[in-house]
Amino acid sequence: MAKTRIVMADSQALFREGIRVILSAEADIEVVGEASNGGDAIARSAELQPDLVLMDIAMPGISCFEATRQIRKARPDTKVILLTMYEDEEYLIEGMDAGAGAYVLKDSPSAQLVGAIRDVCRGGSYVSPRMLSRFVDHFRSRTFSPAGLPRSGVLTAREREVLKMLAEGDSVKEIACHFDLSVKTVEAHKFNLMRKLDIHNKAQLVQYAIQKRVIQIAVLP
Repeated sequence: MAKTRIVMADSQALFREGIRVILSAEADIEVVGEASNGGDAIARSAELQPDLVLMDIAMPGISCFEATRQIRKARPDTKVILLTMYEDEEYLIEGMDAGAGAYVLKDSPSAQLVGAIRDVCRGGSYVSPRMLSRFVDHFRSRTFSPAGLPRSGVLTAREREVLKMLAEGDSVKEIACHFDLSVKTVEAHKFNLMRKLDIHNKAQLVQYAIQKRVIQIAVLP
């Protein structure tokens, strides 16, 4: 019996080890590689050509959404499942739009994760039941008009990447080097995203990024 070959991408080594233990008990699943950030996930996927990548949402560097897009573009046969602690409708929408086949909450029972892996590899999709319920409730109560859309939804993928790096303190020049773009191009992305979000200074940008969980602030004990 051919096994489903999986690459795990998560910034926490202990979490990766726990998932590896869970999946090793399944006769039809094999973990063939690990990654600690989005860039590594892209590289390991290209190297190992797995059937599926388990992708944490909150990793440093390239976002999970951009990593998902690149992995799926390079090899459409490789599926992606997003693993997350965030019950966030916008993340769910963005993840599915990027090409992920499932959105699984990290506190889900192990049987749900295993089931999601099998469903996605068969060409299906999966959303954690609690998240699906929130998503349905959200759309039942939502007014479908341009004014009712979440503000972050109007940003392009590149604008969201630039937003994240600006909020984390990177300069326009550093962002340009990171993405191999011209400074003028990054300035244009910065101007467009601030115009779309009606943001006028760095403090507002950082506040917005924190509220939308684009960046995380460490809480000291």
